[in-house]
Amino acid sequence: MGQIIDIDELDIKILTLLLHNARLPFTDIAQEVHTSSGTVHVRMKKLESAGVVKGAQLLLSPTKLGFDICAFLGIYLEKGSLYKSVVKELEAIPEIIELHYTTGNYNILAKIVCRDTQHLREVLNDKIQAIEGIERTETFISLEESLQRPISLEETLNP
Repeated sequence: MGQIIDIDELDIKILTLLLHNARLPFTDIAQEVHTSSGTVHVRMKKLESAGVVKGAQLLLSPTKLGFDICAFLGIYLEKGSLYKSVVKELEAIPEIIELHYTTGNYNILAKIVCRDTQHLREVLNDKIQAIEGIERTETFISLEESLQRPISLEETLNP
């Protein structure tokens, strides 16, 4: 695990605003938190340099783009030592949008999006299960995403 970075109340306010709208201009943030846009810029550079902020994302709706299937895939490896080589192969599969090294029954948990069940079957059979080192997989199809939200900094860091 990485080192925990000490951030203050102003950092939390800035980050909270950006978590809810990453496109918010620094001038608007400065007005909201009662400081200058230069201060917001300096704070953001500090947080980026410290690795707290890793970038900004554009969130798309997979279903609006024709990806009607979201599935989670538990991946069992033949040996744990194959993790890095298997991940390298999995990274090349565009339908995989998240990979997690896990404890418990699976070595890897993957989140994948596909157009339909036929596409899912092709991804599983032709791409994922063909990777050397994968012993077997277990698939869980998501019927609905009920919640997706950023971490709550104010409640988490200021209990």
